[in-house]
Amino acid sequence: MAAGRTAQTSAFALWTIFVWIFTVEAAEEVLLDTRSMSTLAGWTVNPTNSWIEVSNLSPDTGHPVRTYQVCQVQREDQNNWLRTEWIPKKEGQRIYVEIRFSIRECRDIPNVVSCKETFDFYYFESDQDDATDEYPAWNESAYTKVDRIAADGRFSNVNVQEINKEIRNIGPITKDGFYLAFQDSGACMSLLSVRVYYKVCPTVAHSLATFNKTVTGPEVTSLVQAAGSCVPNAEVEAQPTVQCTSDGKWTLFAGGCRCLPGHEPESDGCTACHDGTFKPEAGNDACLSCPARSRASYAAATICTCQNGFYRAEDDEPSDACTAPPSKPRNMVSTVNKTTVDLSWEAPLDDGGRDDLVYKVVCQQCTEGGVCTQCDDSVRYDPSKDNIRASWVKIQGLMAHTRYRFEVHAENGVSAVSGVTDRFESIALKTNVAAPSQVEGVTQIGSTEMSLSISWSPPRKPNGVILEYRVQYYPLRDGPTQTKFAKVDGQVTQATVEHLDMGEEYVLQVQARTIAGYGQLSQPVTMRTDANGSQAPMTGDQPVMIAAIAAAGIFVLLVFVLVVIFVLYRRRNRKPPSDMDKLEYSNGEVRLPGFVAPRVKTYIDPHTYEDPQHAVLEFAKELEPSCLTIEQVIGGGEFGDVCKGRLKMGKGQYLDVAIKTLKAGSNDKMKGDFLTEASIMGQFTDPNVIKLQGVITKSRPVMIVTEYMENGSLDTFLRKHDGRFQVPQLVGMIRGVASGMRYLAEMNYVHRDLAARNVLVNSSLVCKVSDFGLSRVLEDDPDAAYTTRGGKIPVRWTAPEAIAYRKFTSASDVWSYGVLVWEVMSYGERPYWNWSNQDVIKSVEAGYRLPPPMDCPKAIYQLMSDCWQKERNARPKFTAIVASLDKLIRNPMVLKVLAQPRYLPEPMHHHSTSSDLYSSVPEWLDSLSLGRYTENFLKAGFTNLDCVAKITLRELQSIGVTMIGHQKKIMNSAQMLRAQASPNANLRAPSPIANGQPLPHMHGGGVSSLHGTPNMHHHNTRHITHALPV
Repeated sequence: MAAGRTAQTSAFALWTIFVWIFTVEAAEEVLLDTRSMSTLAGWTVNPTNSWIEVSNLSPDTGHPVRTYQVCQVQREDQNNWLRTEWIPKKEGQRIYVEIRFSIRECRDIPNVVSCKETFDFYYFESDQDDATDEYPAWNESAYTKVDRIAADGRFSNVNVQEINKEIRNIGPITKDGFYLAFQDSGACMSLLSVRVYYKVCPTVAHSLATFNKTVTGPEVTSLVQAAGSCVPNAEVEAQPTVQCTSDGKWTLFAGGCRCLPGHEPESDGCTACHDGTFKPEAGNDACLSCPARSRASYAAATICTCQNGFYRAEDDEPSDACTAPPSKPRNMVSTVNKTTVDLSWEAPLDDGGRDDLVYKVVCQQCTEGGVCTQCDDSVRYDPSKDNIRASWVKIQGLMAHTRYRFEVHAENGVSAVSGVTDRFESIALKTNVAAPSQVEGVTQIGSTEMSLSISWSPPRKPNGVILEYRVQYYPLRDGPTQTKFAKVDGQVTQATVEHLDMGEEYVLQVQARTIAGYGQLSQPVTMRTDANGSQAPMTGDQPVMIAAIAAAGIFVLLVFVLVVIFVLYRRRNRKPPSDMDKLEYSNGEVRLPGFVAPRVKTYIDPHTYEDPQHAVLEFAKELEPSCLTIEQVIGGGEFGDVCKGRLKMGKGQYLDVAIKTLKAGSNDKMKGDFLTEASIMGQFTDPNVIKLQGVITKSRPVMIVTEYMENGSLDTFLRKHDGRFQVPQLVGMIRGVASGMRYLAEMNYVHRDLAARNVLVNSSLVCKVSDFGLSRVLEDDPDAAYTTRGGKIPVRWTAPEAIAYRKFTSASDVWSYGVLVWEVMSYGERPYWNWSNQDVIKSVEAGYRLPPPMDCPKAIYQLMSDCWQKERNARPKFTAIVASLDKLIRNPMVLKVLAQPRYLPEPMHHHSTSSDLYSSVPEWLDSLSLGRYTENFLKAGFTNLDCVAKITLRELQSIGVTMIGHQKKIMNSAQMLRAQASPNANLRAPSPIANGQPLPHMHGGGVSSLHGTPNMHHHNTRHITHALPV
């Protein structure tokens, strides 16, 4: 600790003090300053008359001040003590002491017996002023020594007195106050002044937020976080926080506020927009001048009012100029063709100042007397009737020889709000002769084995006298190429079509004809002739035809039988893929050789190859070893090391890659297992599945090269960034996993080990499914787990039917995906906490499901629950999961609705209390790595675990736990304490729901059947690490 030396002239010293007060004192709270005290009567000296209180003139102000001096240099073994009065610490934790003193040079003192040029500085903590002449004892062991202080400058009797200033800090002070003590061992010195203070960060305004005065932390390295409050007329944009350093300075400002609508930032506040300006949204932009044809005649305007005759559309922005409706279209021209009218026109002279001009057509049918009514729905408009952007329209379906009136209205975005309806151009005309409209209502009225009888309704618009009807028909199986026609008189509306085939379906349509020609065909209808009843005599050709058909059928059947026999013979004599004839079977999956889904690439099991090397050659690219550079080892496993490296892709281009190496001395089986993963991975090409770059098999060591994922496994990544992501970011992560699994499901690949540890995350937070090709065998031990060559995979991710019956399907992957989503939303929490595998199996079988993590959206927890349906056919497909997540991402407001938290089950075989796990609140907090909050909890009255178990989020925030990740960790653990502290029958909230029903309670001392609840011992479950297979 270095001390500053004061100036040797009073003028310079006075300037130094002025600057120090101006720049620093505002951030200091003074507890004691002898320069402003008229007496030091509360100070104690031992032995008496060793230190002497005298009056001197202050070198700073020239005013009298009280000081102490000592100069016992004529005797040996000096031990002279001076102790201050009791000094309350107030809010201070680390205390600073400024000492001003002068020391005379020993060599300048005549006849000296014992002389030193240093003194010792101590302090003693006490909750009250209880020191006496004997207590504490006048020796070094009774006090806490701060330092032995030496003078930077000493004076003699021939030069100006040299004043020294030293600053020391003590603490953290844990009691309510303290004493300072000075020990002289033979110096000739004067203690000119003592100033005691603690540092604070002063009140400050930043980013439109005010941060109140904050006391610095207890350590020199402490950072104290302070939360700010918005200035008047401002709102929180992101919670403003700042860190107060130990030297009283603010640093690391984060978040801030923004001015409310109608206000703009000015200096450190928000002021109202003045007349003629406005601001529609909250933010820190300046107020805007009112747009054209609008005004703001009051302060703090959020929108400017349009002038008379001008308007804003509902979807116009407040910053858009006010506009007017357009004038009417000009120079409209009509062309009549029978019952079709073409209208065209020119744009209005005035578009109202907008670029969304459209037109609307109004059609009216008029009598000879001039009475007009709206046209019916049979009239058709091309391109449309409303919102026409072109300057023309074709109107069809009109009546022949009929008068019409057409209006073309010009409209824009403000036409509706303006109420203006007279901006149109009109034209009147009469249609010509035309063909009849469509025949309607064609129905079947009778049938025989060789005929169909139908009826219909005349056209609604005959457009003249109907001369005849034409019936068009053809066999449904032959199509329109076999169309035939039948005609009937125009006065008849029914007909019978004869000479049809028995039991055959026919398509029939009817159209009418006038002098203007045939009208439109009716809608097609399908009818069938009878197959029962009297049968016409068989002609001479029919027996021959039937015999031919029978012979052909027998021939086709014979050919089919021969083909089947041939195929079976070839399969029986084909060389098997291994030394034994067998049906390929692996973990409950049967793959049918030769079946390929149409237009879908299908996964091929590498185990069907007799030599794994052949599978690798087919599915993986062989890389040149010279193109690969290993930079560092980042992991390891049974097979060998996992390294980071660089792969040369082309001239001057390199790609970061991950490299798995096969260690020397591996046997053929290990090598085959190692290469199987590459054979599987090489078949996949999807943005959310880890990509294989290639393999190296022709040199040693054998390597698998994949893309490099900077952020590692998803579970570790989430635990490292606990509470730092927004919900939409988490949803984006699980959406990426679902997309990758959708691809694998479409490839007919079942993963069987989907968990957050087997998902990798790159620098862009893209999640990719990994870990392929490791064989998994379900053991039969009571604590069953899937054993892989890379480690243990817990059953807590596995679907019930896969555990019980070894049935692995895409539906069992969906169950695992639901557990993965739970991991993501809980930031890497271990599913089912510290329950044993056997307890997990029993609970899931009994219907228990994991509760929603803290702050989990209701929609996301519903997705988890859907994935955990007991019946595998009731679980959603990955395609449906991706579609559902896409909808949630497009509608983020749905994610703000949180799932209702519910109590965890009590899976213990006997009633347990919180004390069974932890003996005190500090021990509990230490287990969560949050011991820093011990004092906060104890001061707030949370002195035992029963109180902690009932803590609420509001109480947690009030005692100073502001970090979201820490809040979640404490609330999750408190929830477990609460569940463990009370019997199931006395829970204050409903029991966990199992498929809509509460879990059954336990009876006796343990679980007697699958209907019991498993045992759970809670620890700090958020940060459990897992063994990962390499």
